[in-house]
Amino acid sequence: MKKITIRDIAKQAEVSISTVSFVINGKGEKMAISPSVIKKVQDVAQKLQYKPSMIASSLRTGKTRSIGLIVEDISNQFFADLARVIEDEAKNINYRVFYCSTGDDNNRSEELVQSLLQANVEGFIITPTRNLEKTIGQLLKLQKPVVLIDRYFANQKVSHVVMDNYEGSYSATKFLIDKGRKNIAVVNNESGMIQMKLREKGYVEALKEEGIYNENYTLHLDYHATEQSRVEAIINFFEKNKDIDAVLFLANYLGLAGLQAFRYLKYKIPEDISVISFDDHDSFKLHTPTISVIAQPIEDIAVKSIQLLMSQMTNFEDYKIEKILKKGSLIIRESV
Repeated sequence: MKKITIRDIAKQAEVSISTVSFVINGKGEKMAISPSVIKKVQDVAQKLQYKPSMIASSLRTGKTRSIGLIVEDISNQFFADLARVIEDEAKNINYRVFYCSTGDDNNRSEELVQSLLQANVEGFIITPTRNLEKTIGQLLKLQKPVVLIDRYFANQKVSHVVMDNYEGSYSATKFLIDKGRKNIAVVNNESGMIQMKLREKGYVEALKEEGIYNENYTLHLDYHATEQSRVEAIINFFEKNKDIDAVLFLANYLGLAGLQAFRYLKYKIPEDISVISFDDHDSFKLHTPTISVIAQPIEDIAVKSIQLLMSQMTNFEDYKIEKILKKGSLIIRESV
């Protein structure tokens, strides 16, 4: 199919190419073009399904109508689902999304930020790595709109949208207690990121309120460990703590490794051990029995992050920093 150009519109509307250019770029009134001609050009452009060249537009206006989305791991279903919704929301306002993964590597994160700056993206939505605070501060000095998702830096003045991780973990632990479980373990990573700390804090405080907290039931795994080494570490942990009757996994990839470990140990779920994991995953729905989860409000996070970013992009001088907590959902399935 032939690409429609402003020359085609001009010919069919019987006006000059410059008139079409002014109308398409929203300068019709400023150039004293009559309302009837403006409407005629717009109607023809719509009829011909004209799509302006983003490259030409960016050269002319300095605007790329693009957003940089930096997440931890686009192959993780949580981040993949989040990216898909953000992309859909951006598309609704005629923006493109360039997205990439950090692998929780701070050097990689800084490289990605610099690459997206060179690509002249107009704003950033970032899942920050542990040491990215300084780089984010530099973006703010450059007056680049930034919104953080999934995690944030407590003392940095930048908008963020995250789940209430403390409440999610606290509620899940309380649910296990109410189900009669008394020896409840938690499996976390060693990243030290605030969302993981809050998840573990909710677990600890729920148990302490009941007087049944046991620090020996906490397992911390290296974030960069291979899946097989995670599985082996979980097997060793449960072999040493055979009285554990429930476990809370603080990320879906930890939960998936845990299910492999329980298969090796020949544990029956939930008879031998009850299981709840953060972040839903298709495998949890397909597993027999199905696995209970604390699901993040992906759509709410995505929509709000775009809204906050657009408020900065349209009014950077006067926007308000917002720190948004969204409540997750405890989805009970057959594993409890």
